[in-house]
Amino acid sequence: MKPLHRNFILLLVMLLAAYLALILRPTHRIADDGPKVNLETMIPKQFGDWQEDKTIIPVQVSPDVKQQLDKLYSQILSRTYINSSGQRVMLSMSYGGNQGSDEMQVHRPEYCYVAQGFELKKISDEFLTVPPSKIAVRRLEATQGARVEPITYWITIGDKATLPGVSRKIAQLKYGLTGNVPDGMLVRVSSLSSDRNKAYQLQNIFINELLNAVTPTTKVKLTGKL
Repeated sequence: MKPLHRNFILLLVMLLAAYLALILRPTHRIADDGPKVNLETMIPKQFGDWQEDKTIIPVQVSPDVKQQLDKLYSQILSRTYINSSGQRVMLSMSYGGNQGSDEMQVHRPEYCYVAQGFELKKISDEFLTVPPSKIAVRRLEATQGARVEPITYWITIGDKATLPGVSRKIAQLKYGLTGNVPDGMLVRVSSLSSDRNKAYQLQNIFINELLNAVTPTTKVKLTGKL
């Protein structure tokens, strides 16, 4: 094939790809359907054996990271809870009406904790039992000096709980092919403990008690359809 013909074919392919990307770009935002999300009212300040503890504030992000988050997420909720045994769990939730791009990953612990000077280790992906099913979660440990903070988190894309990586991209593509822009959340639970196994057990209890206390609609927002 002559170079001129080959270049012409490549140009046509590039133009066709650009055209398809334009006409197949999702335009309908799922967040515009149904009731609006209000994390402050959806998430109870007291449930089961837990109540809000305002004496400890979860890790706060730096001003530059916060500026990015404010652009990407419409709502961010951060609270600390304490039970009757004096055990504390920190809860952080971020909700965005557009989860169709990779920009939303800025609030993942792998990014925001490192930005605060933490070292991350012991990262693993597991399944957390949430009757009547399970959801995929990521566990990791953030350390800074004497502070050791085991973390559990997951992401929702539309009505599906997922994790960063291939499964997240597949969920995004499925929505994109239907012309819909999914909303979604990042849910993070953590506690201060040098015993990560006990910390994760406590976090499992906290997560399930929280999910049992919210409405069915809120539960779907937090975990996807189980």
